[in-house]
Amino acid sequence: MRLTPALVDAYVAAAAAVLRFDQPADSLLSAFFRAHPRLGVQDRGFVAESVYALLRRKRLLEFALAEIGVERPGLRTLALAALVRVSGLNLREIAGGATTEELARLEAVKGAARGALPLAVECDLPDWVVERVLPALGEESLRSLARSLAQPAPLDLRVNLIIADRAEVAAALAADGIEAQPTPYSPVGLRVVGNPALNRHRLFTSGAIEVQDEGSQLLCHLLGPRRGEMVVDFCAGAGGKALALGALMRSTGRIYAFDVSDRRLAKLGPRLARSGLSNIHPQRIASERDPKVKRLSGKIDRVLVDAPCTGLGTLRRNPDLKWRQTEQAVSELAAKQASILAAAAGLVKRGGRLLYATCSILSEENEQVVRAFLAAHPDFALVSPAAALAAARIELPGHALDGDFLRLRPDVHATDAFFGALMERN
Repeated sequence: MRLTPALVDAYVAAAAAVLRFDQPADSLLSAFFRAHPRLGVQDRGFVAESVYALLRRKRLLEFALAEIGVERPGLRTLALAALVRVSGLNLREIAGGATTEELARLEAVKGAARGALPLAVECDLPDWVVERVLPALGEESLRSLARSLAQPAPLDLRVNLIIADRAEVAAALAADGIEAQPTPYSPVGLRVVGNPALNRHRLFTSGAIEVQDEGSQLLCHLLGPRRGEMVVDFCAGAGGKALALGALMRSTGRIYAFDVSDRRLAKLGPRLARSGLSNIHPQRIASERDPKVKRLSGKIDRVLVDAPCTGLGTLRRNPDLKWRQTEQAVSELAAKQASILAAAAGLVKRGGRLLYATCSILSEENEQVVRAFLAAHPDFALVSPAAALAAARIELPGHALDGDFLRLRPDVHATDAFFGALMERN
């Protein structure tokens, strides 16, 4: 496509808004498009894809520009460099929206930084993230993980077995020209080819499908709720996992969906209405010490703590997080995670199970939180994730089930990077 000056200006303006990093990229882009209603569907798609490409390889772009003498590039320079170096546009396509001087600089950028790169630049991660992850993974494993995190995530669906089965949904999508294959591990997942808009599709509006990463689905199977049980989703957010758990329980028992945010819980309302489930009860709590929580002490069969975290395991879909998070945030989150986990543990009855999960790749938010919790709560013990998933007839390859924890990686399992620790109260 040949870019017009107006489209280039719109892209640069959108990139400038996102690169403030004061809000999530998807929220800022949505606000930008609302403020620019004249942008057509194709133009909005170009702007969004180009901004995300810039976010994924921002560090490489800055390194390449520095190599040709541009030490502190302006936003326009950085944005144009992303078009040729990451998005793969040629200079002829950009010529209508760039000056002669800019085109000469872009020609130089195309050939820059093609040799050996510093590891953090090659991985396109902040130094502090590399320093934390490298000792556990090693260079080659880190490179593999980083390459996968820099790719867009596929579109995964969870089939709501209350309404339809997976084969029926796949056939219905195929009839509408949408190809979807069963996910490799989740028995209720479909992976869609391409990125079609599904929010108005009859399967979506009827509640037969929900958008949910396969890794998130696997965590729900790891918890393994049974029909008729009492379950708590402690940090429910918009309720994706609560809905999956409710379907696994065939709409029996009772699921409390707790969250501190009315705004997040409000998003669960329409999803719950579509789902056909009657066993989910959203409740706002003021904190993990809310009286609503204390009233359920020792009464719950299964508790899921999908803890607030840095989200660094979701960089495929949220690449801005690696630039928005800080080292200080990791320490603050770890303290919050420990407090939430301890409060949630009080809900678990004897013989009940507690699942601590994050979408982080940092040990401080994962193993270290769990080890500290177990040291302070000797009445809890780790449960083999391999055995728990085997009960659901799920087998995972790679090192996902080595040892005491579940570890999912995009380069090995094609899911977001998830951590899970399943524990049982003795």
